[in-house]
Amino acid sequence: MKFRYSILLLSILLAVSAAAEPTPSAAYNRVLFPDRRCQRAMSENSTRLGAPPVAAECEVWSEACSDAVLKVARQSETAEWLRGIRRKIHANPELAFEEIETSRLVREELDLMEVSYRYPLAKTGIRAWIGTGGPPFVAIRADMDALPIQEAVEWEHRSKVAGKMHACGHDAHVAMLLGAAKILKTREHLLKGTVVLIFQPAEEAGNGAKRMMQDGALEDVEAIFAAHVSHEHPTGIIGSRPGPLLAGCGFFRAVIRGKKGFAADPHRSVDPVLAASASVISLQGIVSRESNPLDSQVVSVTSFNGGNNLDMIPDTVVLGGTFRAFSNTSFYQLLERIEQVIVEQASVYRCWAEVDFFEKEYTIYPPTVNDERMYEHVKKVSVDLLGQKNFRVVPPMMGAEDFSFYSEVVPSAFFYIGIRNETLGSTHTGHSPYFMIDEDVLPIGAATHATIAERYLIQHG
Repeated sequence: MKFRYSILLLSILLAVSAAAEPTPSAAYNRVLFPDRRCQRAMSENSTRLGAPPVAAECEVWSEACSDAVLKVARQSETAEWLRGIRRKIHANPELAFEEIETSRLVREELDLMEVSYRYPLAKTGIRAWIGTGGPPFVAIRADMDALPIQEAVEWEHRSKVAGKMHACGHDAHVAMLLGAAKILKTREHLLKGTVVLIFQPAEEAGNGAKRMMQDGALEDVEAIFAAHVSHEHPTGIIGSRPGPLLAGCGFFRAVIRGKKGFAADPHRSVDPVLAASASVISLQGIVSRESNPLDSQVVSVTSFNGGNNLDMIPDTVVLGGTFRAFSNTSFYQLLERIEQVIVEQASVYRCWAEVDFFEKEYTIYPPTVNDERMYEHVKKVSVDLLGQKNFRVVPPMMGAEDFSFYSEVVPSAFFYIGIRNETLGSTHTGHSPYFMIDEDVLPIGAATHATIAERYLIQHG
């Protein structure tokens, strides 16, 4: 009788104790273990390894800490959940500033995790946060928008929207950042500050980053990190470099006006075709004769339109193109010289010209430049988490990213994460209708994001 009474009393005490602890949502609990299990497992590992108690809570980062994060991310339940998130977004792509359903999905997942957030920023964007709510603040960012491309990949989860496709991997970026949020939430008691999660609209020629900053996305943030999937590197390889990583990018459209006339009587006209042709030739000299050969720059004319009447000299010719450079100084010097060359060449041929750089439409992207200390942080985290052979120093690329606007304001680092898998056919460049990813990258990306943020807070808290 005494034995049965003791059992009953013990059951009551256990029930009261369980009720006193916050219970994660069912969806959350299925995917990741609660905080107390993580902490207990890490403490047991540290005890076996003879580490001091402080290392058990990762106040000093250790191999056990990296292993714990990666183990969570690679659980089959976690990987399945990440694939599900990515596939939902992939099947329902939304263009710049139209990411209504994508944003709703993100907020629903954050609600399940009991993660606080602010919405909307930049129309559909979200700023969420995990941690103490106080400094230091470190941000990790994902872009959400798709492209106006018809998907050509035949698979179960292909785009359901005609003419729209996640052909640049932003669906994977969102899934990985949500995965990082889940990992960080289980480790919230270990965070020495606050992790800010930025879900950004309109990276593709929409400059969502600029709008997000205007709405306060970087408030209190001391550093920011972001990743982009890359078909150039095998799945799970992390690549980055210090300094310029991606070029500044701008576009121009020039209207050259003359006087219309019959082609048989050219002396009665003022020929804008001749003026525009001279401008195109002269623009090539900016890079070849004015720029340092060691400072990579590009000026490309990609459009030339004088109408289709073969018997008339038109009164107007419109030409346009793009320009790229790896430093702000070179970039804005190119902008200035493009305008000068076109206007002055037009005047030589008695024409008048104006050049539009679409600055009001925010289509000028500055170079993406990695802060050296933030790059070193990404490198160390990647090597410790995935091994030395899984990190590469990559060359700069002439592509552009609106993450550059963040990098102008706070120390930052942008890195690539490989998705190349020949067996799966994951070999096509971004913006291709055949673009696809190796979904094995999702847990790796989630773990990398989470570890970059947590370790930054340890070092700066």
